[in-house]
Amino acid sequence: MNTDLPCIRPASPSDLPAINDIYNFYVVNSTATYQEDPETLENRQAWFNRHGPAHPVTVARLGDTVAGWASLSPYHPRSAYRRTVECSVYVDSASNRRGVGRALMVDLVSRARAGGHHSIIALIDAEQAPSLALHESLGFVRVGHLCEVGFKFGRWLDVIYMQLLL
Repeated sequence: MNTDLPCIRPASPSDLPAINDIYNFYVVNSTATYQEDPETLENRQAWFNRHGPAHPVTVARLGDTVAGWASLSPYHPRSAYRRTVECSVYVDSASNRRGVGRALMVDLVSRARAGGHHSIIALIDAEQAPSLALHESLGFVRVGHLCEVGFKFGRWLDVIYMQLLL
């Protein structure tokens, strides 16, 4: 077992191809995202440009490899929601079970606190037991269960809403 700890840092434009490759693996192979068509690099660049200090994008590196990424995004465009953010975390499938997701999430929670956010929301497919367990281990609580709101791979999918109050 590799004991190298991931190095977390803010993402840069040069990380976008790796971020996109990691995400598109889950688009094509998993219910971790309900997106059905692979993301283009052009759309990924536009997504990245909408983020900044209040809504960071980070990467985890293992050696010279981007092993995962995470982001905070606005939860809702209405101003009263401005201190609530939605989190995303994706780990390269070759780096699963190496502490990458946990390191990214611990860092993301710290950044959310430092940024003055009050609440982090996670929307997780009900079948994604490792993601649910990771969020629970970091203090997120289940606050909602939406039945059959997604349809991917020919079947209906449930979403679990989880929340961490900072």
